[in-house]
Amino acid sequence: MDTAARGRVRVERTAKRVRAYLGGRAVADTTAALLVWEVPYYPTYYFPLADVEESALKATGATTHSPSRGEGVVHTVTSGAAEAPDAALTYPDSPLEEIRGHVRFEWDAMDAWFEEDEEVYVHPRDPYTRVDILPTSRHVRVEVDGVTVADSRGARVLFETGLPARYYLPKTDVRLDLLERTDTVTHCPYKGTAEYWSVNGRKDLAWSYRTPLPESERIAGLVAFYNEKLDIYVDGELQERPRTKFS
Repeated sequence: MDTAARGRVRVERTAKRVRAYLGGRAVADTTAALLVWEVPYYPTYYFPLADVEESALKATGATTHSPSRGEGVVHTVTSGAAEAPDAALTYPDSPLEEIRGHVRFEWDAMDAWFEEDEEVYVHPRDPYTRVDILPTSRHVRVEVDGVTVADSRGARVLFETGLPARYYLPKTDVRLDLLERTDTVTHCPYKGTAEYWSVNGRKDLAWSYRTPLPESERIAGLVAFYNEKLDIYVDGELQERPRTKFS
């Protein structure tokens, strides 16, 4: 793929067909989207203006400035009776030439996003992020405030680019009596929708994917714990607590 960069912003083309929906209609539909890394963690999509519904964008008169992308023109997005105020940006005179003539939609302001014919959540999938799920016979024990809450020799280890290894354990190896379900729900573009439990009175220390996305189906129904917030022993050795945005 062709790549351009300015400061910490990187731009690449993608061959995927990408669609953004609002009000039950595709307001943008393209096979020439750009992946733009505005932050280091994941990209966002920029659509060629030619592949956006002509009546969908209305400039508000407001602008916003980015040191790397330049002066952004703010637009409201409309589709039938649906309206998403201030939900799109264009950079007609951007110093980053590749994004001129393109529009960026606020992800959460749209009703749905599709890569080809598969719906995607939270943000575009990063082509440089990989998820590997491997079975392990290593002895994994999870301890919270000195109490063993899980003990297994049948875990699966999930390796995701840029994150610590996560140990997913069968529920039969977890002290479910110490877990209390919370109302927290999160979404991941690689794994799906997660539900959460408090553990021994500490909120949202454990999670599980009941029906993960196909590429992560090997963790279906298994329980994982935040390495950052509790003690995990692997073959009797205490693992160092990693420092991440979840710490």
